[in-house]
Amino acid sequence: MHIPIRFLEGKQVYLRPVSVEDAELYHRFLFDPETRRLTGTQKSFTLEQIRQYIEAKNQDSSGVLLLIALTENDEVIGDIQLLEICPINRSCYIRIAIQNQTHQGKGYGTEAMKLMLDYAFGVLNLHRIELNVFAFNARAIHLYEKLGFKKEGVQREALFYNHQYHDSIIMSILEHEYRERYINQ
Repeated sequence: MHIPIRFLEGKQVYLRPVSVEDAELYHRFLFDPETRRLTGTQKSFTLEQIRQYIEAKNQDSSGVLLLIALTENDEVIGDIQLLEICPINRSCYIRIAIQNQTHQGKGYGTEAMKLMLDYAFGVLNLHRIELNVFAFNARAIHLYEKLGFKKEGVQREALFYNHQYHDSIIMSILEHEYRERYINQ
């Protein structure tokens, strides 16, 4: 029996490394229509391209890609990633995707983000974490604001999706803001 590695663990979810064995699951995630819309995914990927992507990500020290799984049954419900980690500026980007609407709105994304932010600020010693969210994704914007991210600006009409242009909102959280909210309580 295969026991998954629980790299970062919370009450409802844990984050675990992605492996080539997860390629089929990850491939299915990329074709969920709502996930594609919320993430602005426009390209199509083959299973082999996904395998190569996972292999490359596991060798890439400028990012951390983890799967989000439920603690109660090990079901993988999404992924979370730190990208473009810059050790000089101590900064990176973060992105998250919770698959299947039945898993959304239950606090899983909030807990996964807190786990990854704690890792990024507490272990990787980062100073600034940034993200982009499309203006039509009100649920995600609310989540990020609740976590302490602040709106910095808008990239006007940055995404062309489903015959329309959409704005992309830039948000960030700084190390001291995170610590004041979650560590120094």
